[in-house]
Order: sequence, then C-alpha cells, then structure tokens
Amino acid sequence: MKTLSSFCTSLVMLVLCTLAVHAQTVIPLWPKGAPGFENRRNEPEQAKDYWVKNIHNPSLTVYAPPADKANGAAVIICPGGGHRLLVYNSEGVAPAKFYNDLGVTVFILKYRLGRDSLSPYKVDIHPKQDAYRAMRLVRSRAAEFNIDTNRIGMMGFSAGGEVVDMVAFSGWKGDPKAADLIDRLSAKPNFIVQVYPGPGYVPETVPPDAPQAFLVAANDDACCSLPIIQLLQRYRKAKVPVEMHMYARGDHAFNMGMNRRLKSINNWPQRLADWLTDSNILQPFHKKVLH
Repeated sequence: MKTLSSFCTSLVMLVLCTLAVHAQTVIPLWPKGAPGFENRRNEPEQAKDYWVKNIHNPSLTVYAPPADKANGAAVIICPGGGHRLLVYNSEGVAPAKFYNDLGVTVFILKYRLGRDSLSPYKVDIHPKQDAYRAMRLVRSRAAEFNIDTNRIGMMGFSAGGEVVDMVAFSGWKGDPKAADLIDRLSAKPNFIVQVYPGPGYVPETVPPDAPQAFLVAANDDACCSLPIIQLLQRYRKAKVPVEMHMYARGDHAFNMGMNRRLKSINNWPQRLADWLTDSNILQPFHKKVLH
C-alpha cells in the first residue's frame, strides 16, 4: 500500500512538473482591457480541440527558446481562422516550437475576431489595433526577453496574414505625445512571413521601406495563392527584398507542412529556416571592416 501511495505521489509530482515546464507567460495587450471594451476583459475565452475564440482581452503568449539557443530574434505569430476563431495549435503553437528550435522568441497573438458569434468587433479595425499594439508591446519589453529591437517580425496564416498586411506597410509611427509610453514606440516589423495569407488587405503598393518578406502558398489554393503573387509583384516594383515559394499542390491550411502527404509541403519550413539565416535574422548583421 505504501509503495502504491509513493508511486501516486511521484506520478502527481511528475505531472505538475510537466505542466510547469509547459506553462507559458500570457501578457494582455492592455492592462485594463482593450480600449472601449474594458468591461469585457474578464469574459472567458472558448477553446476546444485546435481552436480558440471569444477573445475579448487580446494578449500575447510567450514561447521562449532554450537559453543556450536564444539569438535575440523574435516573431509575433497571427494564427488564421477566418476571423471567426484562431487555429491556435497548428498555426500558433506548432510554428512557435519551430522558431524556438532556431533560437527565436515567439509571441502568439490572440487578436479580436470580427466574425465570431455576436462579435462587437470590426475585421478592418480591431485586429489591426491589436497587431499594432502587439508590436509596440514586444519592443517595449525587449530587454526583459533579451530581444534585438531590429529583429522583430510578424508571421501570419490565412486570416492572420490579413492582419499582418493591415499593419506591415503603414501606420508604424508611434505618437510622441501618447500618455502610454508603449504607444510612442514604432510598430514596424523588421520582417514578415506570410503563409497563404487571405486576400482582403493586400496593399495596392508596397513602400520602399517595407519589411523584407517571405511568402509561401500552394498554387491549387483557390483562396490564397493569388495574394502572394500580388505581394511579390509589388515588392519587386518597390525593390524590397522578397522570397516566394509557390508549390504545385497543397491547397489551403497546410500549416507547418505535416498534415499533407507531399514532400515539398512537408519540407517548406526548412525553406523558411534558410531564408531566416540568409537574411541575417537569426544573427545580427555586422558590416565587414576592410583593413
């Protein structure tokens, strides 16, 4: 009996330790709740299987890489879900683990959903507010997370790609007179990664100071293959560094590649890892000194 009791105690301790290891820091974007909706910040989110919705207190969930791998780069991930829900596990947690293995600190953004049931939010307003705030908030806490403020990017999947398009090309400058010091900071991402981004907010023009970009989709994706072609053309016209991968097959929502029986799709994250390396995102760029 004593042996069984000891075993049960050990098992409980193991479970608690495992939960502690996987516990993540959650940072609300605004301490008192989203502006104009402060009275809804305590409403619980709904989560089941792969998704999260009913988001009234937008936040960032931190996934930090092992200390011996951390390299100072960071990325804010915007999962997709048609603005009705967030595909949180496969378009949030899975890419976070991928980036952590590369030494990148990850912040998964839970943004407000304009098409959720009885939502009071507008797709073209509130996710954009959340994304701008997320970029500024991460910059404001760069020292805390050992982040290089010149290597903070954004990644979007599907509808999350629309959120990235909303903020990546304009409206970056902070308000120098803002009472909240965070709102004085720049919201410009240093790079963007667009994975089958939605078609809704592709800019008509890309400015010459736009963040460098990595674009990926499948040609048989009826929804979201055209947006990366449009982005590529506009990046090329602006002469801003861009890399695009268009796969013949894969359709929509291939996530981090493991839900398809296609070698090319299985391995697309390696192309991203190559680009992150070649673009000096995984390490600071140092100009060569000629002696």
